Amino acid sequence: MADKTMRRVAVVGGVRIPFCRSYGAYSELTNLEMLVTVLDGLSAQYGLDGAHVDEVTGGAVVTHAKDWNLTREAVIGSTLAPSTPGVTMMQACGTSLQAALGISAKIATGQIECGIACGSDTVSDSSIVFRRKFAQRLIRLTRARSFKDKLAVFKGFSLGELAPEPPSVAEPRTGLSMGQHCELMAQKWKILREDQDLLAYDSHKNAAASYDEGFQDDLLVPCAGVYRDDNLRADINLESIAELKPAFERSKRGTLTAANSTPLTDGASAILLASEEWAAARGLPVLAYLTHAQSAAIDFVAGEGLLMAPTVAVSKMLDRAELKLQDFDYYEIHEAFAAQVLCTLKAWESAEYCKRMLGKDQPLGSIDRHKLNIKGSSLAFGHPFAATGARILGSLAKILASKPDERGLISVCTAGGMGVTAILEGAREKIDSVKAGSTDLQTESSDSAKSDEHGENAGNA
Repeated sequence: MADKTMRRVAVVGGVRIPFCRSYGAYSELTNLEMLVTVLDGLSAQYGLDGAHVDEVTGGAVVTHAKDWNLTREAVIGSTLAPSTPGVTMMQACGTSLQAALGISAKIATGQIECGIACGSDTVSDSSIVFRRKFAQRLIRLTRARSFKDKLAVFKGFSLGELAPEPPSVAEPRTGLSMGQHCELMAQKWKILREDQDLLAYDSHKNAAASYDEGFQDDLLVPCAGVYRDDNLRADINLESIAELKPAFERSKRGTLTAANSTPLTDGASAILLASEEWAAARGLPVLAYLTHAQSAAIDFVAGEGLLMAPTVAVSKMLDRAELKLQDFDYYEIHEAFAAQVLCTLKAWESAEYCKRMLGKDQPLGSIDRHKLNIKGSSLAFGHPFAATGARILGSLAKILASKPDERGLISVCTAGGMGVTAILEGAREKIDSVKAGSTDLQTESSDSAKSDEHGENAGNA
């Protein structure tokens, strides 16, 4: 029977394989192979070889039909005990963060003692399928009994039906790519190209410094002979990236480029979560506590910015946590595009936006930019869609491990006009913002911020 008292959820630690640009070092690997590699790496680091874990939840965004049970197959292929259940889910680029929130809720309520959230994505192994008309013919062919029936299946056939259906990053409801949507956001919020390039520059420099200081060492599991993210440019130069042409808007208004947008990326990551009792029994560390979480969605089809839903999710989460936007020591805002981060920050500073979308009488305000993505983020490391959330969780938890009296905010935008957010607290004896025994891990979703009474490389989010 589940405990009546909500328990604190410990973040024990996370690992990932180095992230690589698509069609490169991991071009021969599948999602399953990368996910098995990262689960084995986590098992080796935290003594889980042969151990039963109460639940592993994860998934991928770019998948094959054969990957319908991806997470369970990865568990079976790993060194974890085969008694470990595997749950496959997907929420675009929020996948592994949302997986962590589901596991955390079960730990908090006593349903399970431990769990692993994970995600894997490879654009290099994208599924290429026939167009629907020819696919339907093949289905009918398998059901035809006689030779005559089989011939009848191909009546009216044309060679054009053999053309494959190429993978697409366009939003089904609008036909626009993620980059095109973000370019519209940048123009609406008047985000300068120079500011986007500077944020990308800072991301690469912060990421490079984190490697130099050894911060990344125990977060990485080598894969296919790769030991370091291959998108990272320690020698990035502002003058050079300023010369790049816009990637999504070819006119003079275009501001998004290959440098200030995340590249298509392959990779995988995983995070281990547990009750304090389970971690203590195994002699494992508690790096931080996952204390609050929130999901939200906006009506981007009607004109709201595709990647702006985290502004709503953060606002709701702050209300429940009884915190202000400024009450954080670290901000991990996923850099799908530099423009997305800058639009989000500007929206929180806007009295009109906060009134209209968040139902606030006052804007949420500004953050200290020196606290933003201090170890680098997606623009530098890359962005394998489903793997990004667990990467951020692992990195922020490690930062907080040496800062027990501090807290950090996570914000991830996703395709489909959604956002997933969370709060991590340092592992001190008592967390001021959380009443004893009442960790809040409920998540909400909203089809449109307007329906609430208080109111989402090139191509990645």
